[in-house]
Amino acid sequence: MKKYNLIKPILFSSLAVISFSSCSSDFLNVPADGQAVTSNYYKSEAEAYTGLVAVYDVIGKNSVGFENMITMMNAGSDDQYAGGGGETDGLGIQSFSNYTENANTVPASFWSYHYQGIFRANILLQKLPSVPMDASKIARYTAEAKTLRALYYFNLVRMFKNIPLILEPLDAGDIYTPTQADPKDVYKQIEKDLTEAINDLPIISPDKGRLSQGAAKALLGKVYLYDGQPALAAAQLAEVNGTPGGTSKYGYKLLDNFSDLWVVANKWNSESIIEVAHTNTGNSSFEFWGQGQDEGDSVNQMVGPRGYVKITGAAPDLPSGWSFNVFTQNFYDFMKNDKRFGATVLDLKALSASGDAKYIPGYKDTGYFLNKFVPRTSDKTTGLGATELNYQQDTYIIRLADTYLLEAEALGASGTRAQALLDAVRKRAGMPLVPVSMTAIKNERRAELAGEGHRFFDLVRWGDAATVLASRGFKAGKNEIFPIPYSELQNTKMVQNPNY
Repeated sequence: MKKYNLIKPILFSSLAVISFSSCSSDFLNVPADGQAVTSNYYKSEAEAYTGLVAVYDVIGKNSVGFENMITMMNAGSDDQYAGGGGETDGLGIQSFSNYTENANTVPASFWSYHYQGIFRANILLQKLPSVPMDASKIARYTAEAKTLRALYYFNLVRMFKNIPLILEPLDAGDIYTPTQADPKDVYKQIEKDLTEAINDLPIISPDKGRLSQGAAKALLGKVYLYDGQPALAAAQLAEVNGTPGGTSKYGYKLLDNFSDLWVVANKWNSESIIEVAHTNTGNSSFEFWGQGQDEGDSVNQMVGPRGYVKITGAAPDLPSGWSFNVFTQNFYDFMKNDKRFGATVLDLKALSASGDAKYIPGYKDTGYFLNKFVPRTSDKTTGLGATELNYQQDTYIIRLADTYLLEAEALGASGTRAQALLDAVRKRAGMPLVPVSMTAIKNERRAELAGEGHRFFDLVRWGDAATVLASRGFKAGKNEIFPIPYSELQNTKMVQNPNY
């Protein structure tokens, strides 16, 4: 995988040119010192748009490439193992799954790609005031860049905690000098960016994939909750959610059927708040997989069963995958009586035992696969590029059931509205209603959002990680965050996170 790091940001050498409906990146080559970007670019509306798209491109980190947010964060939860082909299949994801990670095994891209997006946002924000274009467009582009910068910093501060806060493009002489900020200051900046952005975003975006007021408010509400400001979180999330079970002023509404969330063609549905778009026509290739140019959903291939063979009509029609993110027996036992089970878990253990299908067990195999994202034969590309890398299922960064449960939590897991929010999620799932409580909300998030990359962050936010993940090797005061990659510390003023 091509290496991008903090001290050599890609913005000084290239700009990604993509459409908002995909994650592709055709690179505009400029001189290595980056002068064409900083002095000659952003001279027109078209160039500003290209710069904005480059900032959006990094959002694909959620589900693009082997080192994507979804499969990585799933692997460190109590619900799933890293899986794969063996204990060394992806050293970074394996070491997070069993909590043996260190500065040399943590994938550096989780640091560098987010800073890549931040650097792109910083340059765009610096240049936008001078671009000859309509003032309303400048305001919208500025708001989008700030919201994306906030998202990238939110991921970084949750993963690494002690990070540099960089708000302007760095000159060549300054690339080794950043120091780590107080995490409280990072949260303040995230909140500032989002608060400033909201009013300049459209209430409902006319362009699929571009951010709206509702998206920024949902992110701000989530950030406030992580920052220990539940009252502010509840206020923002209440606007996003509207009347529980109804349609909010931003057009958000729970889908009638939970399983419809995972229908590949059901892109940009009413429950989607921040979504990453994928396509099966991008001709993604192993030659540049994970380098920012591929457009397919890598999660699909990664979580599919190895050597899969359909024997009878009782089994689904699937291509083979790589068997990452298999569910634990503990999660199976928790979920088996939930009506969301079938859409969440592909029980190949049972299908294999009944003779309806067979597969090759991978590492830590349980026979329980992530059905939300397993690849379907009907979705295999017929175009060029690698079949494994060109799946088109979009992924959610934030969806409405998530914000319902976040608001219920922010309300202290009590009261009429918190009960109504919990009830709406359970009614949609076909589950009996239960009294609202923090335990009920924790259980509901575990069931509703399983395999979507939220569980580890939830456990850390609740203070439950040390207990729930103890059997996996988790150590309190250490494993709540990642170590800073060794390559990012060299020749800088930064220091390693505690106990690594």
